[in-house]
Amino acid sequence: MKRVILVPAALLFLAACGNNESANKAATTDTTSAAPAAPEKPGADIPGIDSVQVTDAIVLTGNDDTKYDKTLFKVKAGKQVSLDFKNVGKMPATAMSHNVVILQQGIDVNAFGQAAIAATATEHIPASMADAVIAHTKLLGPGQSDKITFTLPDVGVYDFICTFPGHYATMKGKIVAEP
Repeated sequence: MKRVILVPAALLFLAACGNNESANKAATTDTTSAAPAAPEKPGADIPGIDSVQVTDAIVLTGNDDTKYDKTLFKVKAGKQVSLDFKNVGKMPATAMSHNVVILQQGIDVNAFGQAAIAATATEHIPASMADAVIAHTKLLGPGQSDKITFTLPDVGVYDFICTFPGHYATMKGKIVAEP
């Protein structure tokens, strides 16, 4: 009788002490630490950014199709940049003026564009949102040009738009400031 009880007891004991790999894995901790991920380049998710060269002199035109000729630039953060803008359109200024307004990072372009519609006294730069603007050209009629200089203070992506009523929907672009 002792043997009948000992055999099942021994089997039970061996099963309890067996190799339970999943329990062992759960009980161990990983002592290796992964290297921190390299910081992603600003604007890395913008299509075509890799083919854009860093510049300190932006040349840009706007036309009667409410489009800029270029919409993507790269500059160095903290370095002075010049922007030369020309309205190459032919339509009268009352119908088709253009400017370039460079916005601080994180500004809602749609909200700014909507506020600009009513800002006729200030060339469609809303005074209530003046702190959102880094720099801007004059509002230009056909054949006119303006040159400005500015500095993008931080690494990141900055939007630029035309604030003539309704133009911000199609006349927009990005300036990527790299370290």
